[in-house]
Amino acid sequence: MKTKTTMDARILDIAEPIANDMGYDIVRVRVQGNKRTVVQIMAERTKDGQMGVDDCAKLSRELSASFEVEDPLHDAYNLEVSSPGIDRPLTTLEQLARHEGYLVRLELDRLAEGRKRFRGHLAGNDGEQVGIDLDGEDETAFIPFDWIVDAKILITDELIKAGQKARAALDAQKTASSNTEENSKS
Repeated sequence: MKTKTTMDARILDIAEPIANDMGYDIVRVRVQGNKRTVVQIMAERTKDGQMGVDDCAKLSRELSASFEVEDPLHDAYNLEVSSPGIDRPLTTLEQLARHEGYLVRLELDRLAEGRKRFRGHLAGNDGEQVGIDLDGEDETAFIPFDWIVDAKILITDELIKAGQKARAALDAQKTASSNTEENSKS
């Protein structure tokens, strides 16, 4: 689910080792556009799942340098490196497990119980199966990860509060780090 096309996969093959070496995980790659090609790369820090503007700029510089050498696209393009955001796509089993309890929308590549789209709360993984507590159902449904073509967290009050809490913790960490630097200079 990180990629949809062979070009997306080619970009991922180049970008992923660079990102991993820098302490980032690639969440998704999309190459789009008609008149001007745009290479969209969503990433997050491996250690905490966050991705600030400085992180995006740092990763973008490294990827740009590599793309200049590798030349995966022969035409001009714009590179956009961003955070996956609060209503993020979930593209790996690990991401799905990490967001257990959150409301999601899953889209499958085939019909299951007469439909392709499901909405409910993530209920963990069972091997290669994703658990989801569907609205109006008593039992957890398990869907093979390989059947999922799109998974996205849906915005809820709970998600917004969790995002605010994570941002506050990050800000507190930056403030503490800044204060430590100032004290060591004195």
